Amino acid sequence: MIYKIRWQIELLFKKLKQNFQLHYFYSETENGIRTQIWITLIAQLLLMVLKTKSKTKKAFSTVAALVRIHLISNLDVFWVIENSRRTYAKRLKKTKPPNI
Repeated sequence: MIYKIRWQIELLFKKLKQNFQLHYFYSETENGIRTQIWITLIAQLLLMVLKTKSKTKKAFSTVAALVRIHLISNLDVFWVIENSRRTYAKRLKKTKPPNI
């Protein structure tokens, strides 16, 4: 039981490091480090609420990237998440031309 809880904490910190670039601390004091961790946790919580309320199937990292990109724009965040699309060019099978 304790291992499962510890594993969830490990996954949480992995997610924080991947999505919020929490690789180093800006402060050397204990209070500064605690503040940076709390701010990151609050940001993750807000993004999770945003992802849940928008009912999107996009990955958490995609939602975080969209918010990061459009943070200073005056657009509705829900509109940005719902209407953004990743476009992938589908590769068509190249067929050999017929021999003549």
